[in-house]
Amino acid sequence: MAEVLCTLPLPAPFEEMVRPRASVAVLGKIPPPAELVERLRAQPVDVLCPQLRDPITADLLDAGLPRLRCVALYAVGYNNVDVEAATARHVAVTNTPGVLTDATADLTFGLLLAAARRICEGDAAMRAGRFEGWAPDYMLGMELTGATLGVVGFGRIGQALARRALPFGMRIVYASDIEVTLDDDLRDRVTQLPIGELLAGADVVSLHVPLTETTHHLIDETALRSMRSSAILINSSRGQVVDEAALVRALRGGWIAGAGLDVYENEPQLAAGLTDCRNAVLAPHLGSATVATRAAMAQLTALNTLDALDGKLPASCVNPQVWEAGAPSPAG
Repeated sequence: MAEVLCTLPLPAPFEEMVRPRASVAVLGKIPPPAELVERLRAQPVDVLCPQLRDPITADLLDAGLPRLRCVALYAVGYNNVDVEAATARHVAVTNTPGVLTDATADLTFGLLLAAARRICEGDAAMRAGRFEGWAPDYMLGMELTGATLGVVGFGRIGQALARRALPFGMRIVYASDIEVTLDDDLRDRVTQLPIGELLAGADVVSLHVPLTETTHHLIDETALRSMRSSAILINSSRGQVVDEAALVRALRGGWIAGAGLDVYENEPQLAAGLTDCRNAVLAPHLGSATVATRAAMAQLTALNTLDALDGKLPASCVNPQVWEAGAPSPAG
């Protein structure tokens, strides 16, 4: 019988879908890399279902060979996987795109509102007993009507964010280093700009790019200093896109007015001083954290797993070239 290994338990309907085709083992933790290597050597599996925090290296892939045929990530991002090494070893790598677009866009807009209107800062003041009554100049924030939202990366989530911002009367500009297909409802309502012009002119900058060599520290000290002092930075994409230490300096030094973050450079650790910045809204990686979205991710992970077990090209394969030499035989 085919074997599937998950590092953490996945929500329904993953096991209900997979168990008729394979046995499912769950470690129940994120293991140290060496421990996972030893587990794969001792008990080979056909499909490994890791989390974004599990580093999938060449050594780990080798430990799973010759049986391992698919790494089915329960995540959209796959920068924790050595995809080149997986491809060289004819191991498919899959992810869960599309199903978390709306949930992530909702969370992003929540961060935007919270940072612009200083909601978390106000909540902290209330809980600490620092609120002394209404005053004309107390805790003033940004009004969204008429403000410019600059979206860096304008794929599914970036465009979904734009749809949420337009009814608030925001002007939408975007920057993208790849050709973007605009949906009909946005085509005449958004403007493309070079990223430098976007950073210099936007009231809110929201990041929606994958993590690549080009986007690593895309927002560094130079970029932060180029932004308006009244501007807000939002990041719900990948933590390493922002130089977090530079962001702390920017928040402390008033280079920008605030930030809303859902991802971090060395997650779950934060850069020194970030938690002391009252002008930062910090969420614990909640982008896809709705019951419906996590279930949809589990379903897509199961579909990817079943396709791989059946010798089919998985629905969400990020390295489909592994099938070019011919599909593998069904497992089990």
